Amino acid sequence: MAADTQQDQRVRLDKWLWAARLFKTRSLAKDAIEGGKVHYNNQRCKPGKLVEPGARLTVRQGWQERVVVVDGLSDRRRGAPEAQKLYHETEESIRKREERAWQRKTMQAAQLPPARRPSKKDRRDIKRFQEQNGF
Repeated sequence: MAADTQQDQRVRLDKWLWAARLFKTRSLAKDAIEGGKVHYNNQRCKPGKLVEPGARLTVRQGWQERVVVVDGLSDRRRGAPEAQKLYHETEESIRKREERAWQRKTMQAAQLPPARRPSKKDRRDIKRFQEQNGF
């Protein structure tokens, strides 16, 4: 029996996140875990936590929050198609991410920049308004 079969393999969480290509480097994965951005089965954990198939990971990266279920183990970083086989994202997580992305896009579209820069008179009026209202 080979030593790197799935049953015998023991993989640290930071190494698995790196191998699954959720983080670019192990140190970024480690920092995210220590910063509370990664939860293992809905609990904070340490970078040395051993990953088990079927575990539920919640990973926050910037605006995105993903909920993934571990399907396989690997301590080696391989190509993206192989890395995607290590986990699958839940349907609810995908739906929430798409909904949040849509909300961000609509909010950004609602905040249009001004048509032109303020003139000198406009700047004076703005300054006078700010002084009167205590801004």
